[in-house]
Amino acid sequence: MADFDLFVIGAGSGGVRAARVAAAHGARVAIAEEHKVGGTCVIRGCVPKKLLVYGAHFAEDLEDAAMFGWDVPEKRFDWPTLRDNVLAEVGRLEGAYTETLTSHQVTILNERAVLTGPNSVKLASGREVTADKILVAAGARPLMPDIPGIEHAISSNEVFHLDELPKRIVIAGGGYIANEFAGVFNQLGSKVILINRSDVLLRSYDQQLVDRLMQISVRKGIDFEFNVTVDRIDRNGDGSLTLAMKGCDEIQADQLLFAVGRQPNTDGLGLEAAGVQVGEKGEVVVDEDNRSSVDSVYAVGDVTNRVQLTPVAIREGQAFADSVFGGKPSRVDYGCIPSAVFSHPPLAGVGLTESKARDTLGSVKVFTSDFRSMKNVLAGRNERSLYKLVVDGLTDRIVGIHMIGPDAPEILQAAAVTVKARLKKEDFDSTVALHPTMAEELVLMR
Repeated sequence: MADFDLFVIGAGSGGVRAARVAAAHGARVAIAEEHKVGGTCVIRGCVPKKLLVYGAHFAEDLEDAAMFGWDVPEKRFDWPTLRDNVLAEVGRLEGAYTETLTSHQVTILNERAVLTGPNSVKLASGREVTADKILVAAGARPLMPDIPGIEHAISSNEVFHLDELPKRIVIAGGGYIANEFAGVFNQLGSKVILINRSDVLLRSYDQQLVDRLMQISVRKGIDFEFNVTVDRIDRNGDGSLTLAMKGCDEIQADQLLFAVGRQPNTDGLGLEAAGVQVGEKGEVVVDEDNRSSVDSVYAVGDVTNRVQLTPVAIREGQAFADSVFGGKPSRVDYGCIPSAVFSHPPLAGVGLTESKARDTLGSVKVFTSDFRSMKNVLAGRNERSLYKLVVDGLTDRIVGIHMIGPDAPEILQAAAVTVKARLKKEDFDSTVALHPTMAEELVLMR
């Protein structure tokens, strides 16, 4: 008899969900985590980053307060206060995740585990453990380029632990992580330069919204350099950095943050010993039921490199546990996943972008609303929001919703249900507006 029914490698969002649900179904479960329970999202990703976004928003809110009658005599930001409060919340959440596992009688092993066969793992302490099923949920890590002086740069892992706010920061990357941190540091008072190896930002989002974000970002003072890469990083005598560039002149900075993608955490995990197939990017290759090339080994979350989003990892963990231990076969639908960029302002989208719809559908109708929110009008801020509905011209079905503006992600979560439910434009038209709100623009487009 094996030591456990299920052994999970990695206590991130997907691994914790799978372990908890499998245990609730009656399985004997162990989970190994070499860092902290909670994984990337809770410890060094979306949760602490969103708290930084909240903190950064006060820069503009305090400026706008005067037009609403509030007298704010002094505006002063203290980075250590925000940093330490965010890290304290991360610690609280780590405790909450640990409590969730222990309350379901999941055995937590705070050490690294590697596979030694289809049904066995070896812990860093040297202990061998056997299990009927093994779930790899080891997540992913930031990619760092192999260039001279890379030890002077940081990734998104280290950004939450900076001793002080950099006066000048260069952020390399064109995805959501790079754009989110660009907005955060700009609002907190740093001079921000975002560099990208191509001329494309936020590749999977609707181009009209991306263009609007860039226009607003430039007006806010963020500089952009496209089709450039860092060749070398030198540390100067005063602690600052000199970045030797390819594609533009050298750049002086106090901090360099790379946000150029994430690599599945499969190195040294023993997958070869178990006979598990690994893809070109190091990802665990799995089928629709999260099963690898070995029947007893499964994988969920970023380590599979399918969709690197926390809610997707959670859905995959739930589907795995229900299917394997709950007698309720289920699969994740990847066809309609909402996503957001918590930039300044945030943007969000679900379904087909306009360009994708025109490539795949015979006829497309596009409805837009370009407006200033009431708050921005009174504050004298010229920043404009943009909402877009993409409609199948033959069926009238809404196939995409895309938004940029205050609280866009909050609004889109409910709106995404309409795309998933295959509702039509006439359903929006027949819905009474909730006035005065920004969200009402979704049902007023004609």
